[in-house]
Amino acid sequence: MHIETLKTFCDLIETGSFSKAAQLNFISQSAVSQQLRALETRFGQQLLERQRKGVAPTEAGRVLYDECKEMVAQFKALEVRLREGAQTIAGAIRVAAVYSIGLHELPPYVKQFIKAHPQVKVHIEYSRTDKVYEACLNNTIDFGVVALPLRYPNIAVIPLREDKLVLVCGPEHRLARRRKVSLQSLVGEEFIAFERDIPTRKTIDRLLKQHKVTVTHVMEFDNIETIKRSVEAGIGLSILPETAVAKEVENGLLRALDFSEGTFTRSIGIIHRKGKVFSAAAREFVRMLTAVR
Repeated sequence: MHIETLKTFCDLIETGSFSKAAQLNFISQSAVSQQLRALETRFGQQLLERQRKGVAPTEAGRVLYDECKEMVAQFKALEVRLREGAQTIAGAIRVAAVYSIGLHELPPYVKQFIKAHPQVKVHIEYSRTDKVYEACLNNTIDFGVVALPLRYPNIAVIPLREDKLVLVCGPEHRLARRRKVSLQSLVGEEFIAFERDIPTRKTIDRLLKQHKVTVTHVMEFDNIETIKRSVEAGIGLSILPETAVAKEVENGLLRALDFSEGTFTRSIGIIHRKGKVFSAAAREFVRMLTAVR
């Protein structure tokens, strides 16, 4: 029995998905199925049962998983130590990030990292906040980068920095010629927002409420790109991270205004599953990201 087979089995239990287990181990789904059949043949018992939302371990499968997960973790830690001893940063890194950060803030650092470490493959996934947390808990990624990171029992947070928030409007809007704008001037304005369960939306809602500002929400989206396109079309205003609209502002498609009340921000952080053993490559990437604070 190979340790790789046990690792694939543990990944299958943790993710509940043949496709995700295949991705984590850089093999095909059919190879995952073959490894599972080999284990079931060896132990003479069914280890998994298919369910509507994926797969779940049988009683025998749970016993095998509980006994093997620490063994697999120790082996992975040993691999990391041995590879570091060879002073070679190689392999693959899987990172998930919310759209506004993954699309607009990570690319320069990914480029810098790949240039310094060409033997490392960096996979960046763009997703909703809840999906990034889910991927961390399921151990399908090395770490995630999110706005306004929350502390959960099984999630560790590494603070990065603060993102400045600005009012964003089209170049023809009545506020577009101003350098600064007060929150009170937004009363009654048509507003394009993130969906209600997204942390940045909750922060903006609290900000407006604190200043007794009521806007008219005309649209809600789960990603920043659609919000920007809607503001460009003149449908309404929005409050967004300054870095995420820099290109559109430079090209004259949008205007970004500071607030006269002061600077408002949202925090950015790295999240990962507690107890996660980072490879040398993942640890170096985290070191590079935190060095720019």
